[in-house]
Amino acid sequence: MSFNLRHFAAAAVLLPGTLLAAAPRPNILFIMSDDHAWQAISAYGESRHLIQTPNIDRLANEGVRFDHCMVGNALCGPARASIITGTYSHINGFYNNYNCRFDGSQITFPKLLHAAGYQTAMIGKWHLESNPTGFDFWQILPGQGIYYNPTMIRESGRVKLHGYVTDIITDASLDWLKQRDPSKPFLLFCWQKAPHREWEPNLRDLDFDHDRKYAEPGNLFDDYSGRGLAEHDQNMTIANTMRMNEDCKLKDPSDLDPEQRKAWDAYYAPRNAEFLKQNLTGKALVEWKYNRFMHDYLGCIKGVDDSVGRILKYLDDTGLATNTIVLYSSDQGFFLGEHGWFDKRWIFEESARTPLLIRWPGHITAGTVNSNIVSHIDLAETFLEAAGLPIPDRMQGRSLMPVFEGQTPADWRTAFYYHYYEFPADHHVRPHYGVITDRYTMVHFYWPDTDYWELFDREKDPAEMKSLFGDPAYAEVQTNLMQEVFRQRQILKEPAKDDPKAYGKQPAKS
Repeated sequence: MSFNLRHFAAAAVLLPGTLLAAAPRPNILFIMSDDHAWQAISAYGESRHLIQTPNIDRLANEGVRFDHCMVGNALCGPARASIITGTYSHINGFYNNYNCRFDGSQITFPKLLHAAGYQTAMIGKWHLESNPTGFDFWQILPGQGIYYNPTMIRESGRVKLHGYVTDIITDASLDWLKQRDPSKPFLLFCWQKAPHREWEPNLRDLDFDHDRKYAEPGNLFDDYSGRGLAEHDQNMTIANTMRMNEDCKLKDPSDLDPEQRKAWDAYYAPRNAEFLKQNLTGKALVEWKYNRFMHDYLGCIKGVDDSVGRILKYLDDTGLATNTIVLYSSDQGFFLGEHGWFDKRWIFEESARTPLLIRWPGHITAGTVNSNIVSHIDLAETFLEAAGLPIPDRMQGRSLMPVFEGQTPADWRTAFYYHYYEFPADHHVRPHYGVITDRYTMVHFYWPDTDYWELFDREKDPAEMKSLFGDPAYAEVQTNLMQEVFRQRQILKEPAKDDPKAYGKQPAKS
């Protein structure tokens, strides 16, 4: 099926009695956080029981929890570009967070919905460098944005706002819902900054965990034996990479006003003084940093969960809940001390797997748990089909609509392709690609100074601690998965060589 956005937009205008009025079209509310690990959502039942998220859990209890939602490139900007285009990085051109700028002229599902009569709004963290297109209203953070008293950008210009960023994004989202035209369906992106680094909680939540000591992952002190150069030569460990001043809060954020600083210092100052008095080193210092990280990160998530509760209450109170698809996800997963790491980027489970919870009354059975391999790349196609619109050939995912109805197609994917590019910044994770199945992970590290494969059996080794590549017992599995990698590259039209700009900012040549 060939597709032309301009022709479709004209058709949408010319056929109001057929296409647009054929059936009530659902509203779509897409709530997304930044770096929210599935391990930190209580609906996923993670063994460390890090936090209770009752409002996010509502979407699982009243809808579906996807247990294998994967991202094609676990990095903020590339993940967002894939979501709105339904394509991989090599198609949409957004590979990394350094030298890429999203081409807003390409097809996106918000533009298609807008052309078909949807009211559309984007509020929060955009992180694609160019301004949003296809939205009636947008209010975005510049780049990463800041947590306290942030500047935001509207079409009319920049505005300095007072307060905490999660509350500000939530307030703006609710204000837009209240002011929209109720005769039209809507698409609203409420995309939060939290819990992105430097993990600065709402001041009212600073004592939310009452100095709890958090259970550590079993591989917090991973030595990366049984794996190759990429895992050994990275820069994303809690031990060596996490900054004491900014990340661990030995220094106050510069954007606090005097009253906010007073509240901040009341919490952190005595705890910091006690830490400095102990003069910790080695393993004890890593354990302290891990607990400070968990306090701050999870404090941010408490604020996000509160935000979700406010939005769901508004839908309930106004009767909008019955015909609104509500989706909660993160741009990708996140390491919470596993392998000694924080951040994302890798093909491994904590990074490439992201939470996905969707509620749609009358279409999704409440309390469903789905184990199919699904992806962010499927969301554009899903929303278009839900709105009764055609799916462009350019898109590379598949609609989840039959999955919602409990009728997963027989030819649904059994392997998912992944490709990460950015190197060496920020965390020195080497470019790699591979496939993820329900049991195995096969990965090829290929640039700039590596060329080797790894194979992990997550059924026997769920923490992905030892590569089995070359093990005779896995010879057939290895052959099949390598063939699957190359098959996926061909199907997805991966070029033989990467775009030279794909890796981002490079070190200066000496």
